[in-house]
Amino acid sequence: MITRDDLLSAFRFRHACKAFDPERRIADPDFELILECARLSPSSFGLEPWQLVVIQNPDLRRRLLSTVWGAQGQLPSASHFVALLYRKGMRFDSPHVEHMMADVQRLPDEARLAKRQRIRKFQEVEHHLLDQPRNLHDWAGKQAYIALGNMMTAAAAIGIDSCPVEGFDMATTEAILADAGALDTENFGLAVMAAFGYRSKPQPAKTRRPMAEVVRWLR
Repeated sequence: MITRDDLLSAFRFRHACKAFDPERRIADPDFELILECARLSPSSFGLEPWQLVVIQNPDLRRRLLSTVWGAQGQLPSASHFVALLYRKGMRFDSPHVEHMMADVQRLPDEARLAKRQRIRKFQEVEHHLLDQPRNLHDWAGKQAYIALGNMMTAAAAIGIDSCPVEGFDMATTEAILADAGALDTENFGLAVMAAFGYRSKPQPAKTRRPMAEVVRWLR
């Protein structure tokens, strides 16, 4: 298992890298590890409401520069650039939920019925996710951030830099991705993006609030 010091070193190493060394590329096995850590990430009810699109096409990256203002330095220089999509229509009775329970989790009929009822109560009564479509979208999008966090931590653990990217115009960015065949807007929406590579220059020391300001204990 990874040691405590190794884990803390990875978190201290990680920062939001604004510009990467364009001459350095991430080796395929290393990036496959990062993707595998995303695939193995937890999700609510184990429903995995995400899809990852790795954007390596130079022309598409150039087109995205016009609307992804938060990645002006990263899009041209990152070794790998990823769009994390969330799945739309994640109702308790949706085809995707049934697929996950039947084909991926391989639950028997009785267990699927019980889980479907549990998800329905969660969505309908406890969290009001069915009141409007945006609520379900936000719920699914939040879970994409779990996968993103694990990707960035995994990258840092093997000495690879990253940067999460929320700085983009949603409508125009989705339109560019859809036009390029990277986004099926009927079934998916754009949650967040991320760049990966190797830093081009030393980074400043990490700054964070003290633990006493961040954590409250109720004993």
